[in-house]
Amino acid sequence: MQIGPGVVVGPGVRIGPETVVGPYTVIEGNTTIGARNQIFQYASLGAAPQDLKYRGEPSRLEIGDDNKIREFATIHRGTQGGGMVTRIGNGVLVMNYVHIAHDCIIGDHCILANSTELAGHCVLEDWVVAAGLCGVHQFTRVGQHAMLAAGCKVAQDVPPFAMVHGGDRARLVGVNTVGLERRNFAAPTVAAIKRAFRTLFYSKLLRDQAIAKVLEQDGEVAEVRRIVEFVQQSARGVVGRSRE
Repeated sequence: MQIGPGVVVGPGVRIGPETVVGPYTVIEGNTTIGARNQIFQYASLGAAPQDLKYRGEPSRLEIGDDNKIREFATIHRGTQGGGMVTRIGNGVLVMNYVHIAHDCIIGDHCILANSTELAGHCVLEDWVVAAGLCGVHQFTRVGQHAMLAAGCKVAQDVPPFAMVHGGDRARLVGVNTVGLERRNFAAPTVAAIKRAFRTLFYSKLLRDQAIAKVLEQDGEVAEVRRIVEFVQQSARGVVGRSRE
């Protein structure tokens, strides 16, 4: 472990081996940081949440292994109303000026580009990419391998494998094909995901009819079943398709 000059580390902080903490970083609260993380200068980790309901409860921030947290990023600990924990997975890149609010859950291998802002209680599943200047509404879920284009304002759940864009309200524009190819998804799997998207989001079928058709067509494909489960479990509703 390496600690740079001017770093403030609170009494409840635990930092794992081979983690490097850059100059003038502040780490406070009940914060646990795993191994081999790189935390750059002026980051703020584990501060009290910006939630008026917070009353000083001993909530936590948990950060896994092999993450990179860049300059001026802010990650707040949880609240009693959200499970008491904010959690960052493994292999996550958090770029400059990113804010991750209380009770957010970030999966493995996510990339949050410069000035992306996550409100409280957001969930990002594994391999999500948020391009710069994205804003994500509280309680929103973003499914695995989804891509948020630069400047998105995301107010509803984003299904797995999707690509969305929109500076007013993010809209679905299709499957994140390039991302899936880069992660070596098999061509038949990508084709099945595309068929599911066409039926679920672009046909005129009612939701239950569309789900039944998708499962009849490609229900044996795990990724397709994951899309269906995500839609069925969505509390905020899933982003609508682009009209362009």
